[in-house]
Amino acid sequence: MAGDDKDGYYCTICGGIPPDKITTKKILIDGKETGIDQLDWIIEEVKKLKISDVNAITEELLKRTMELNYVPTKKKEEYGAALLGEYRKFVLTNG
Repeated sequence: MAGDDKDGYYCTICGGIPPDKITTKKILIDGKETGIDQLDWIIEEVKKLKISDVNAITEELLKRTMELNYVPTKKKEEYGAALLGEYRKFVLTNG
């Protein structure tokens, strides 16, 4: 790893993000561990909407996730279910 707080950190081999600086959360989607960038932010933003309808919550989670991450069309339903599960865990833990 090279770099500093001013210039940023990067891998000296590939120039990408060093493994110890990756903050993408991984969740199980259709039985496979999948990274979702900005998952905590996505959940926080949807929670602020104070929506009670499960389908509306899922749609909002998917909308924000798809803005920041690739979601395969064929797996949209599985992503929605996994995101809703993470949302529910977050709400139960953080109120």
